[in-house]
Amino acid sequence: MATLTFNDVLSSNLIDNMTNFSLLDMAIAMILAFIVGLFIYFVYKKTFSGVMYSSGFGVSLIAMSVVTTMIIIAISSNIVLSLGMVGALSIVRFRSAVKEPMDIAYLFWAISAGIVIGAGMIPLAVFGSVFIGIILMVFSSRKPTDQPYILVVDFEGENAEDAVMEIIKTSVKKHVLRSKTLSGSGTELTIEVRLPDSESTFLNKISETEGVKNAVLVSYNGEYVT
Repeated sequence: MATLTFNDVLSSNLIDNMTNFSLLDMAIAMILAFIVGLFIYFVYKKTFSGVMYSSGFGVSLIAMSVVTTMIIIAISSNIVLSLGMVGALSIVRFRSAVKEPMDIAYLFWAISAGIVIGAGMIPLAVFGSVFIGIILMVFSSRKPTDQPYILVVDFEGENAEDAVMEIIKTSVKKHVLRSKTLSGSGTELTIEVRLPDSESTFLNKISETEGVKNAVLVSYNGEYVT
């Protein structure tokens, strides 16, 4: 039975792989990935337009850039290792739901920056990140003049329906009837509308209409479930 000696350990592939790495190159790549990740985090924080800001997601962008760079450096040094790494990463599954479409763009940006830095294309990583950051900040600063809402109105009588529809036609830029429900207590209309900032005045007009029992205006994010 063959025994493992200290010389066998020194001549193993693990030692060879350790000597193939340049500590300076690794340090430069990891530090640059951290800086680019901080820039992505800064752009995400400045362009965030929601209400519930998640600092954990911003920090994950930095970590994703650094981790991806580390993986690409390891893969680029050894073909056999790259095949094993692909097999290992293929079993990873992420269960966190991404609610905002822009979050997907930031995740892909962080991963792409890590890949490019790990591959040694530092000018592309720096210029590309700055270019993407400028585009996102410019377009995110352009606020829309109106916002989509879902209007739910409960009323009784055809005259009330005609009055409500007339107010909607004269007060909003665009409206789409989503549903109309008839019941013993009256009628319910669900309408998608686009309103400027003075939506409270619009809702007051509908509430004061004769026959209207209640009117509800809900912010609309593009998803509607009947």
